[in-house]
Amino acid sequence: MQTDVLLLICVCVLGAAGRSVHHRGQMFENYSQTRSRRETQREGEGGHKSGSPILKRSPDITKAYMTKSEQLLRVDDHDFTMRPGFGGPAIPVGVDVQVESLDTISEVDMDFTMTLYLRHYWKDERLSFPSNTNQSMTFDGRLVRKIWVPDMFFVHSKRSFIHDTTTDNVMLRVFPDGKVLYSLRVTVTSMCNMDLSRFPLDTQTCSLEIESYAYTEDDLMLYWKKGNESLKTDEKISLSQFLIQKFHTTTKLAFYSSTGWYNRLYITFTLRRHIFFFLLQTYFPATLMVMLSWVSFWIDRRAVPARVPLGITTVLTMSTIITGVNASMPRVSYIKAVDIYLWVSFVFVFLSVIEYAAVNYLTTVQERKERKLRDRVRDLE
Repeated sequence: MQTDVLLLICVCVLGAAGRSVHHRGQMFENYSQTRSRRETQREGEGGHKSGSPILKRSPDITKAYMTKSEQLLRVDDHDFTMRPGFGGPAIPVGVDVQVESLDTISEVDMDFTMTLYLRHYWKDERLSFPSNTNQSMTFDGRLVRKIWVPDMFFVHSKRSFIHDTTTDNVMLRVFPDGKVLYSLRVTVTSMCNMDLSRFPLDTQTCSLEIESYAYTEDDLMLYWKKGNESLKTDEKISLSQFLIQKFHTTTKLAFYSSTGWYNRLYITFTLRRHIFFFLLQTYFPATLMVMLSWVSFWIDRRAVPARVPLGITTVLTMSTIITGVNASMPRVSYIKAVDIYLWVSFVFVFLSVIEYAAVNYLTTVQERKERKLRDRVRDLE
């Protein structure tokens, strides 16, 4: 009896398990069919969207994400140690400049410091690339080291550097037809020969000269790209001692006996000195010292403690003014306009002291004669 009951329980349990497994199998099959229908629907929608003009990618290879710029420009396929068109006519290189600031003008060192944007324009067919949109590509200074660029330098420069904050201020822009724009931001300190014979009423003319170091006019033709319009200046440029009158550009040929003729570009600017500072610091004090030395003429000649310190003080003050002016000037071998004024003033002050000495001496001699004359008269009586 117990055995029959156990068999009945086992049959019931096995039947329930079979129904559960069958039910789970039907659910999995229904889920698979539903997922298959969804994927089929998505594929149909994706095929419809692929024909949409909005999502269609441009065939322009310049916009391909996997294309490297060096491969597009074929940098490794050419020898960029040679100039473009080597063996043919000179390559034209246009230049334009935008002056950012004119920092300092030094009379002692006879130089000036200028910050500018220097841009070069030329055509190198080796850098041409196919493009459907005719759009250019812009690079930083890393590509500049791999291609040919003009070897410009500043003639008579003392110091110069390319700005590197926060990275090298160098830009290279390449167009599909091979035209190249090369721009860099430079600060240069260059020599300026000054004529100080009319100082501080002088006007100075300085120039920044640009030239190719290696290529003569047979290989590289350097020119201002837009003539006189190639030079742009910031309207906010100003100097404490000078008024900038004008900027202009010129082009000349420079000859070196060992290498030949080179194209040279000139940026010339004219500076007129402000006189008001020197009126306050030099001319007015010197004039007042001369007038102060004349005060001694109205002091009694017998007041020695009053006249002597006054004369010595004015002489020492004039010496200090002359020394201060010459300390800020170069040691030139010619006479400047301010030297003439200061030394004439010094002579006036010095003569006022000599005048008192002469008056005092003549007064003493006169008094001695009068005393001798009185003594003689007393003896006769």
